[in-house]
Amino acid sequence: MDAQIDAKTEPSLLGVVRKYLSNGEDALAESVLHEILLRPDASIDRVVDLITHARTFGNAPVGQQPSLSVLVRGRDMSYGLFVPSSYDPSQASPLVVCLHGAGFTGDSYLERWAERLGDSYILVCPTISMGAWWSRQGEELVLATIRAVQSRYHIDPDRIFLTGMSNGGIGAWIIGMHHAPRFAAVAPMAGGIDEVLFPFLKNLSQTPLYVIHGAKDQIMPVWLSRNITHELSQLGIAYIYREHEWTHPHAGGHFFPRQELPSLVKWFGQQRRDPYPMKVTVVRDASHLSEFGWVRIDGTDRIAMFSEQLIDRQDELMKNRIYARLTVMNIKENRIDLTTARVRRYTLFLNDVLIDFSHPITVVTNGIVSFHGRIIPQLETLLREARRRQDPSVLFSAKLTLDVPQ
Repeated sequence: MDAQIDAKTEPSLLGVVRKYLSNGEDALAESVLHEILLRPDASIDRVVDLITHARTFGNAPVGQQPSLSVLVRGRDMSYGLFVPSSYDPSQASPLVVCLHGAGFTGDSYLERWAERLGDSYILVCPTISMGAWWSRQGEELVLATIRAVQSRYHIDPDRIFLTGMSNGGIGAWIIGMHHAPRFAAVAPMAGGIDEVLFPFLKNLSQTPLYVIHGAKDQIMPVWLSRNITHELSQLGIAYIYREHEWTHPHAGGHFFPRQELPSLVKWFGQQRRDPYPMKVTVVRDASHLSEFGWVRIDGTDRIAMFSEQLIDRQDELMKNRIYARLTVMNIKENRIDLTTARVRRYTLFLNDVLIDFSHPITVVTNGIVSFHGRIIPQLETLLREARRRQDPSVLFSAKLTLDVPQ
């Protein structure tokens, strides 16, 4: 990578790259992209270095900041934010995203969780009516909130944690399953999911899990978490399960006991995301055909499609768990093996961590060689993917779209 950047060209190149990555208007962004591609000083290595290392953060407010605004689908929604007084903008900080239950707000959770986490983490608690985190609006709110915090504070993209209680625990499962590559770990509390969603647990194969539930919970019965962890065991997915016996004078067994806090916080501190795992498994319905780490399902056979409220309308496809599945393994000597079910087309996103661009690569799909040859990294691909993902530690300079051999 080009560590030596010409002092005369770096500021202007840095400025135009930042302008492209942060501009919300697609037409203007395309103009800026064209400008970058014409610059003689804009090499792939140089732009990677700028995206990864050159961003600086100024001083920003610390302490509790309730009711901050974030735009989701053109509508103002809100989140509460806590930034410890020890925050140093020159150092990347871990972020905990905490989802509230029904009858609560992000601001009410902010007060509880800020005290629990202390000075070790930045904390963000978005708000959605009745804790409807299973909705597409809830899903998009969580992602938009993370982006909003990242735009103001120096967040470590490899230490973003998702947790939630009750309805928030449901949201942690569902949003965690759909967007597992975004998170260092997921910790659902006193939640559960419908069994028609169990196939999506496979998406958490590379994501550490910490599950907490009260044995005497009368709101969300403990068998919800017992069934999920049994399914995780059947799938060979590692997890930690803590089932407690404590009760609360007002909430009964449906609460997060202080006794469980030290172990959870210590566990958070031990987790880091692997941005480029060698093996990725993704299960998708027809409404979630977006990238999943370094792979994306682009086309499928007829499969189930979720509504805006996820699974409120269960047709036969959903009841029979008819989803698309893809597993990709990055094998030594530039070979990538995939197995698929109900997938017609997919895209691989590649970089020099995953493959050696100086040699041909071989892609084998369901036992058939579907590609063999050289792939040339492209600056345009690097920039477009960086803008779309807004994740500075996950960068791809090449992509390869292939049809599944029929």
